[in-house]
Amino acid sequence: MKVGLFIPCYVDQFYPGAAIATLQLLEKLGVDVSYPPNQTCCGQPMANSGFEHLTGACNRLFIKNFSGFDYIVCPSGSCVLHIKHHLHSETNEAEAAAMRGKVYELVEFMTDILKVETLNAEFPHKVGLHQSCHGQRGLYLSQMTELVAPAFSKPRQLLNMVKNLEIMPLDRPDECCGFGGTFCVAEEAVSVKMGQDRVTDHLNNGVDYITSPDLSCLMHMEGILHRRGSKVKVIHIAEILNGKRNQD
Repeated sequence: MKVGLFIPCYVDQFYPGAAIATLQLLEKLGVDVSYPPNQTCCGQPMANSGFEHLTGACNRLFIKNFSGFDYIVCPSGSCVLHIKHHLHSETNEAEAAAMRGKVYELVEFMTDILKVETLNAEFPHKVGLHQSCHGQRGLYLSQMTELVAPAFSKPRQLLNMVKNLEIMPLDRPDECCGFGGTFCVAEEAVSVKMGQDRVTDHLNNGVDYITSPDLSCLMHMEGILHRRGSKVKVIHIAEILNGKRNQD
């Protein structure tokens, strides 16, 4: 299979280590992966702000960059969900629709397509798993606790394969961190309070690291941790699964 690596703009600019870890991890799993160098923002920030009608150029460039791949894989649930729901084409909607069905968040690609059962990775730390809203409620990476249904978590399934990693239980395992993309700008006070509550839950349960498939959530919580002077760090799940033992 030929896989195109889709790296969101904020990952490229602020967390390139997660992008590199994603590439290395896929290569270790035997995937033929390529990175189209001309990719830019997928248009999610504009769409979230009510300007989806201005994202046509983003859509055209995305289709141009990723046509010809069997799958498109991305280490960001929110960007994947945007493409799945909002990628369109004024000239070839059939092509856009086909591409919407090819895009996968990294964790779901590993569990649903590659069906990974073992990993050569070690991370000797206590880890709190943040289930991002886009990943959990949009991509169904894990079960929502308010539903009377069997529990599952694709990120936890993969983290359980990592040696010496201890997943710490949380009091509210699927609570929103409050980032919400442009929500953190439009409703700053609410966003900060939600983030503080989410971070406090992790701290109260003794984690060394907070991880998630969504770096946007981790970025939000990292800022709160920094302002609190906490030694707890954030790390994208790809870096753990790729075998990184600790964070510099």
